[in-house]
Amino acid sequence: MPESTANSQNNQLPATAPSTQTPQQVPIDDSKAIPLYANFCRVTGTPEELIIDFGLNSQPFEVPTAPISVSQRIVINPFTAKRLWHALSMTLQRHEATFGVLETDVQKRVSPAMLRHG
Repeated sequence: MPESTANSQNNQLPATAPSTQTPQQVPIDDSKAIPLYANFCRVTGTPEELIIDFGLNSQPFEVPTAPISVSQRIVINPFTAKRLWHALSMTLQRHEATFGVLETDVQKRVSPAMLRHG
């Protein structure tokens, strides 16, 4: 029986050596990508997909009184979402190691004088 088929006596595939190949770069064409700025993100989803909305909050220092305009929506499967989460996590860890911890609470980042004059 050829080595690539299962052993009929114990239904096991033959052992293979671990791969020593290095990951290859995938060619990417980003010539049609449209860069947009967002300071707002909302994530919703279903068991089959995650929906990530991006938009611009024109009142980032207080509770918005006007609706936030969502300009982009990305729908991805959970596997892609997990790879994205991992890539973002690694990138943010490197950023914080270089530039310091990112404070996500706007009230802690902004001086009281700036809030009075904004």
